[in-house]
Amino acid sequence: MGERLLVVDDEPTVKELLSATLRFAGFTVTSAETGAQALEAARRDPPDLVLLDVMLPDLDGFEVLRRLRGLPRAGGRPGPVPVLFLTARDTAADKINGLRLGGDDYVTKPFDLEELLARIRAVLRRTGVTADDSTLVVGDLELDPDGHQVTRAGRPVRLSPTEFRLLHHLMLHAGRVLPKPEILQQVWRYDFAGDTSIVDTYVSYLRRKLDTGGPKLIHTVHGVGYVLRKPKQ
Repeated sequence: MGERLLVVDDEPTVKELLSATLRFAGFTVTSAETGAQALEAARRDPPDLVLLDVMLPDLDGFEVLRRLRGLPRAGGRPGPVPVLFLTARDTAADKINGLRLGGDDYVTKPFDLEELLARIRAVLRRTGVTADDSTLVVGDLELDPDGHQVTRAGRPVRLSPTEFRLLHHLMLHAGRVLPKPEILQQVWRYDFAGDTSIVDTYVSYLRRKLDTGGPKLIHTVHGVGYVLRKPKQ
């Protein structure tokens, strides 16, 4: 992957959390806290996508968007730099204004990180930065979220809807140790009243289906959770 993202937010906690999450997801991330810093960063190293807070201490996000329109895109691609607005302002007027000015999407805080990642990838595909292929690949394991299909070494793997969501979440964060409570929140939305034993049960189901005739992909980190890793060569 490695697409270059510019994160612009004056809240340090939001900026650092979002930047770290995007790096885990495989993006190259630069950050800024003001509109002026954002414009300077975009001139210095044109991004593939800007995640832009509307409420900044100097220029508001809408004015930053206007000025970004005059800057080149990464890779010399035609058209303006794609922009995804991040804001706590949830009024229809703000959304309409942001989209009317040329914003590519508009996400309100607090946002779900997995949904935000999906929206980022969708904007990158729509604007020609990445190919229109959302298939996830880790070693010989492939997951097609659009076709709801999974294969391992070319062999189809039949999963239930919950197993599919769990595997999708693990593959989105391949190489990262995911705590059980986080998995429970993202996959089950707390449907099991915080009981993380359901995570263990479904990881066991996945292992039985995925590891037939191949090296183990999902590893237990005792006292923490699980990580999906590409097998060592």
